[in-house]
Amino acid sequence: MRLRAVVVTFAVGAAGLLPALPASAAGVQRPARAGAGAAIASLRGHRHAKVCAAPSAHHASCHAIVDLDAVTPLATTATPPQGYGPADLQKAYQLPSATAGLGKTVAIVDAYDLPTAANDLNAYRAQYGLSSSCTGCFTKVNQSGGTTLPAANASWGQEIALDLDMVTAACPNCKILLVEANSSSLTDLGTAVNTAAGLGANAISNSYGGSESSSDTTYDTSYYKHPGVAITASSGDSGYGVEYPAASQYVTAVGGTSLNVATSSSGTTYNETAWSGAGSGCSAYDPKPTWQRDSGCSRRTVADVSAVADPNTGVAVYDSTASGTNVGWQVFGGTSAAAPLVAATFALAPTPAAAATSSPASFPYATPTGLNDVTSGTNGSCGSYLCTAVTGYDGPTGLGTPHGVSAFTAFTAGTATPTPPPTTSQQLLGNPGFETGTAPWVASTGVVDNSNGEPAHSGSWKAWLNGYGTSHTDTLKQTVTIPASATSATLSFYLHIDSAETTTSAAYDKLSVQLVNSSGTLLTTLATYSNLNKASGYAQRTFDVTGYKGQSVTLRLTGTEDGSLQTSFVVDDASLTAK
Repeated sequence: MRLRAVVVTFAVGAAGLLPALPASAAGVQRPARAGAGAAIASLRGHRHAKVCAAPSAHHASCHAIVDLDAVTPLATTATPPQGYGPADLQKAYQLPSATAGLGKTVAIVDAYDLPTAANDLNAYRAQYGLSSSCTGCFTKVNQSGGTTLPAANASWGQEIALDLDMVTAACPNCKILLVEANSSSLTDLGTAVNTAAGLGANAISNSYGGSESSSDTTYDTSYYKHPGVAITASSGDSGYGVEYPAASQYVTAVGGTSLNVATSSSGTTYNETAWSGAGSGCSAYDPKPTWQRDSGCSRRTVADVSAVADPNTGVAVYDSTASGTNVGWQVFGGTSAAAPLVAATFALAPTPAAAATSSPASFPYATPTGLNDVTSGTNGSCGSYLCTAVTGYDGPTGLGTPHGVSAFTAFTAGTATPTPPPTTSQQLLGNPGFETGTAPWVASTGVVDNSNGEPAHSGSWKAWLNGYGTSHTDTLKQTVTIPASATSATLSFYLHIDSAETTTSAAYDKLSVQLVNSSGTLLTTLATYSNLNKASGYAQRTFDVTGYKGQSVTLRLTGTEDGSLQTSFVVDDASLTAK
């Protein structure tokens, strides 16, 4: 009999451990500094922790991951910090850091205050010999632009330190504006974004995210739509799945890579693969921007571009405000490192006058040759480019990582020619693997589930209908529109049926798979399964639904159970694709 678990959320701080991530294979290669490999190789096998707790609804969590075994409080030039420093990052991404960025401002938006931000930034710059050509290079304000700062928070403080160091590492000549939100609510963080834009930032970095919601399109226009301003958002650190604001149509969603060093007789090279923790996938709510042409998502696809994020190939950061036992020189990863790096790359690029009314998120799609294409690695088991790095565009790394700044500058109107999509199939279902919550599915309470009672086909979440051993009905449904232009449309999902029923002749518990129209009228029953179909493991079920093209249809699964002996119908990795 099925037992529903009580879900308890734990706040994971600096002491919460994540498994060490594996080393990456060789991918894109380009010149590197000698000696970098040993410093990064020494990070393998370390323990890691997400520094911010999981967010509540309409709130965000920072995307920083700290290396718990690489803390070096008193680094000197003779014993440099572990992790990549400015020279590594500038060479890996071929950035014109020494000559570009003058007169540009990069804003960082985070929640709460880091009291030691200015001193910590100065310590980082002094360690690496970053001379400044600007006056008043660092400014800190609250979310309204004032000087009364919010309460300090050590976890978000680690995020702030990471963001500051990544911007100054990539663009030492840039001014930095730190805008601290009163809280981690999306409305406070969004208000801070508006303030950053109002104060003249050329680029705004957002290293945080939370669950998608039906409010996201309102947040889009209220906070993240600033023509001419490059706004970056980290894609997340939990693998395949989408978070907001990375899903916003107005931001550049930044995924993550593992940035490794290889040394051979011909010299030293950097190479990259998709990081297993990077977020990616199809938005459940945000529309697809016109410049994004991949066909696997009917709505917005995450990510657009990427940069180093794997904590196993992490970056050096200085933070003198203690968070638990972590203080001083530390190593961080997460897409929180990638988002400010890309924001700084936008600031390094030339800014033609035409850029003032442009959408900087479209720039990389116009010049994909200005990016290092990352072609290996995966962040999940979705079975497509949405979770696996491929040639051209893919979910975990987008179009690739910076190779200079040509992909981050405005293009002449009408010249954008985005890279063709790697597949001709269009995924119509949102959240097909249930990894980002329930929406846009509509389900009975407890159906979308990540308990250990029944395993998922992939990831951690699945839809578990019935399994109580009492009279019970569960439903799961989602509405999609099958394009009239489709030449074919196919529904598939993985189904596992587990039952305590022993009969070989009577169907006591049933699951019906149906399509209904917008009025709720039954169009067809595609299949009916029962306790008689029980079997170990998952089996893929596939149906041709081409006959319903041009229609808005609701896929509806209904599980019914009688008064004794449980039967569980477990569904995962659904797909409704149109070609």
